[in-house]
Amino acid sequence: MGDGQRTGEYLPRGAVKHRALTEEPFYLPQFEEAFRYILQEYPLRENDIAIFLPCAVKKPYSASPSHRLFRRVIGEVLEPEDYQIIIFGTCGVVPAELELMYPYESYHYMLGKCTDTRIREDFLRIESYRLACFLDRTRDLYRRRIAYCIGVFREAMAGACQRSGVEMDLLLPTRPTIERLRDIDCPFPDGSLSMKEYIDEFRDGLLKMCQPASPGDPGAGRR
Repeated sequence: MGDGQRTGEYLPRGAVKHRALTEEPFYLPQFEEAFRYILQEYPLRENDIAIFLPCAVKKPYSASPSHRLFRRVIGEVLEPEDYQIIIFGTCGVVPAELELMYPYESYHYMLGKCTDTRIREDFLRIESYRLACFLDRTRDLYRRRIAYCIGVFREAMAGACQRSGVEMDLLLPTRPTIERLRDIDCPFPDGSLSMKEYIDEFRDGLLKMCQPASPGDPGAGRR
């Protein structure tokens, strides 16, 4: 499916399109309704590889500097028809081709700047649940899965995998690399997913995904 066709057709009941949303998006009913639409009505397609990427502050996601870099790396390794990009994070869970759908193009929020422990814990609980629902719904749609994330987004993904019983074939960057690069004196100790060391691991992981799955590989026989 690759990038697919972006669409902005769906609009939750009572929503005002183009209204800027600045509250924590994971609390808002617009995001829950849009997530339910994706989970229950949107025609998700089978694909070989699902690539889970964290959402970005700049909208649409594909226009953000980080996502442009991620997509460039993906495009160097995979053909568009071989993968599906899934965006997750404070937005919930959304196939990349729906990035222009309300409310995903209409909010501005950065969890990394939040110092309220309760809000961060709420995010982790809500997002782990939504990701688990999505993983369960799509357990037979994708042969292999890779997630590229750090920090609390990584925690949410790990919790969702445990809750759903659907594992990532690769969860990148690897824990040893994250720990080696961690700087506790920085506002964002784990750094940025655009860092060269992380990007190199992401590229290597995608190359690994291109290799045919053998009977002993985690992705073999997933369908």
